[in-house]
Amino acid sequence: MLGFQFSRLDYCNLEIVRGKVVGELICNVLSADGDSLALIVKANYKSVGIEFLTPDSYGQQVAYMNRPKGEVIQAHIHEPITRTLTGTQEVLLIRKGRIRVDFYESNRAYVTSMILEAGDLMLLSTGGHGFEVLEDIDMIEIKQGPYAEGRDKSRFVPDPHDKRFIFGPED
Repeated sequence: MLGFQFSRLDYCNLEIVRGKVVGELICNVLSADGDSLALIVKANYKSVGIEFLTPDSYGQQVAYMNRPKGEVIQAHIHEPITRTLTGTQEVLLIRKGRIRVDFYESNRAYVTSMILEAGDLMLLSTGGHGFEVLEDIDMIEIKQGPYAEGRDKSRFVPDPHDKRFIFGPED
């Protein structure tokens, strides 16, 4: 694994096989202002122990956990504490298929695109996004609810002249 800086991707851990980059393992997609638009954790990402991948300021928290067989996680209850959230963050878990995600800044300016495949997880934190299904898809969406139809999102038509910067297997 190797860390690498992209102009539109803040930080990617890259999987290297026999000297060749074969895929990004974890990426933070950034706007021109440096705001995090999304965190992407590829299916083959591995780490040791517990790693919190999101900052405390997020309304959703993503952690990676690697624990040995037989370890006991003590029983616990999550206390009813008050949290104040603004906006909606959503998590997508790709169970089957392939999908291209196009990322946009809050002003609707195109940033970049990435291809997600089965087992990949993505937290969309700010800005906008659109999708093109490349193979039949089966995915799970998790976000703060309930869905506020008509108030939850603003749809827009992207500029067709935007150049696509695609990271991931394009086949």
